[in-house]
Amino acid sequence: MLEIYWASGSPFAWRVMLAAEIKRVPYQARLLDFSKGELRTPEFLALNPRGKVPVIRDGDFVLPESLAILAYLDRLQPEPPLFGRSARETGQIWRSIADFEAYLKDPITIVNRWLFGDKPRTQELDDAWMKASAELARFELRVGSGPWLVGDAPSAADCVWFPTMRTLVRAGVRNEARTRELGLFPFAQVYPNVGAWIARVEALPGYDNTFPRHWK
Repeated sequence: MLEIYWASGSPFAWRVMLAAEIKRVPYQARLLDFSKGELRTPEFLALNPRGKVPVIRDGDFVLPESLAILAYLDRLQPEPPLFGRSARETGQIWRSIADFEAYLKDPITIVNRWLFGDKPRTQELDDAWMKASAELARFELRVGSGPWLVGDAPSAADCVWFPTMRTLVRAGVRNEARTRELGLFPFAQVYPNVGAWIARVEALPGYDNTFPRHWK
């Protein structure tokens, strides 16, 4: 059986868990604990010398990196497809993934570290928030045009964007004052289209299996 090595709190591992549930691929979850150093053990480093999740093991085949794993899962079990049913859908899905990777991932990482931490506000945070808020505004418009990012079913694009959007909702639970300071609270009222899309993802079969354990 396919094994998925993941850690609660890793948005990249969450992508893979969501994809596996959408694809209905049978798998065995191997939950690792950051705080216990389980990503630095010799056994895990033999799978991924970088000491990062996600990693999958399928028999004697081992593969790290979330986007590579999404592509692998899509070929392993073609239905339902993660990367579209037409050339146009495939292009749109990859464009959406590229938008996240190129324009949102880095600034929102800085923002999330501040939201979940206790360090003072800095110019770096303000610069990152300016970039991230512009992308969030674009995303709000995009998810208002249909139930999913591309087409009429969840795709790899939804898997890529969802963990970070859901983490912003979580930030409001952990540190309401800081989310209010950035104008992110209450999230579903500030970004109603994104809030509705999050609810659709959370209603997918198997979603509860992907939910970060330390959030419960």
